[in-house]
Amino acid sequence: MNSKVTKEQCILLIQQKASELERFPKKSDFDNETVNTIKSYFGPWPRALEAAEIKEPNLERIEQKREKRRRAKANQIRYRKEHSKEE
Repeated sequence: MNSKVTKEQCILLIQQKASELERFPKKSDFDNETVNTIKSYFGPWPRALEAAEIKEPNLERIEQKREKRRRAKANQIRYRKEHSKEE
C-alpha cells in the first residue's frame, strides 16, 4: 500500500473488505503495510472500524474520554489559580 493513501481511501478499503467478507474485517485480512497505514490514521483497530461506520462507537469509552478531559481542564485551571497567588 502506498504511503500517500488518504484517510478516506483507508475508510473505503475497510468498507469494501467488510462488504466482501460480510463481517467485521480483521487486521489479518490485510497485509501488514495496509494495517499500519490504517492504524496510523485511526489508532487502535476498533477506532478504524468505527471511522468506517462498520462498528458502533463505544459511547461509554467516548464519555470516559470526555470526562477525563474535563477533569484535566479543571485541574489546570485550579493549578493556575493556586500558583498565580504565590507570585
